[in-house]
Amino acid sequence: MRRVQILAAVIAVAALASAVRGQSPDFDRLRRQQARTDELWREASVGYMRMEKIAYRSRAGDLDIPAFVFQPLKHRAAGRRPALVWVHEDIRGHLYEHYIPYIREATARGYVVIAPEYRGSIGYGQAFYDAIDYGGREVDDVVTAVDVLRARYPAVDAGRIGIIGWSHGGLIALLSIFRNPNTFDAAAAIVPVTNLIDRLDRKGVERQRALIDPANRFGGPPAQHPEVYKERSPLFQIDRLRIPLLVHVARNDEDVNIEEDMPLVEALRAEKPRLAVTKVYDRPVGGHTFDRRVNMRTWQPENTPEQQDSWNRVWRFLSRALRQPEPLQ
Repeated sequence: MRRVQILAAVIAVAALASAVRGQSPDFDRLRRQQARTDELWREASVGYMRMEKIAYRSRAGDLDIPAFVFQPLKHRAAGRRPALVWVHEDIRGHLYEHYIPYIREATARGYVVIAPEYRGSIGYGQAFYDAIDYGGREVDDVVTAVDVLRARYPAVDAGRIGIIGWSHGGLIALLSIFRNPNTFDAAAAIVPVTNLIDRLDRKGVERQRALIDPANRFGGPPAQHPEVYKERSPLFQIDRLRIPLLVHVARNDEDVNIEEDMPLVEALRAEKPRLAVTKVYDRPVGGHTFDRRVNMRTWQPENTPEQQDSWNRVWRFLSRALRQPEPLQ
């Protein structure tokens, strides 16, 4: 794992460790780190894409959501562009620098990208951190990004908007399309969290509740409120799928274990074979992060066979689903 990913992991792990201990992280330090991250994104955008940092009111009505917006360098003389809502991993994360080569690739392929820093993300102060609502209003924060694209970015084709997310962001992506079947046109979820009941049982109920529900918005553990956990678990919402969906998982994932992800994969294959495209990677280098490993000096992907295969499949899938021609090689 490269240094940029180690730094990102250290920041996220520190925030999670504080949550488990019932302590508050150093919010001033996290704000400074976020300012450095923003500057790095600006530097990495030069010559590749146009970047801006915006904020918008969540449709939940209680919070302003920071977001990165990336657009292709070249303006189109005619026609509109497809867009992607890009959902970062980690319940206490942000738009990590390891996404740089992939967002560059997305804009090079003609996509406008909006990356919401949904509630609970680090780097935006204590009130934002404490507003965490796992599988709840954070989904509203992300879905509101579509309203922003339609209202503020006339170059975006409102009929060609996709969503892509990783890990916890994959859970958000799945819940977004299940709860809003007419909002998105395609979705991709990579190593997504799928079943909170199973996850808490495997990883420890009290520890996981301290991480995902410090304000007790769920009302208690799964044994007391199973319906709440099911409503926030994509596995139990598959019947709501109405658009093309791609899901990639890894057998050596030590975060979202294959035992959690395979029921989703198998259910999609059985119940939604015409809409869902799934791929199970055996033992890719990196496990949970196999598709996001980059060289921090060059911002180039490590390009392991599984990483290359996953991204090739993602781009082909989005090209078909969002009617965006593949670039000439």
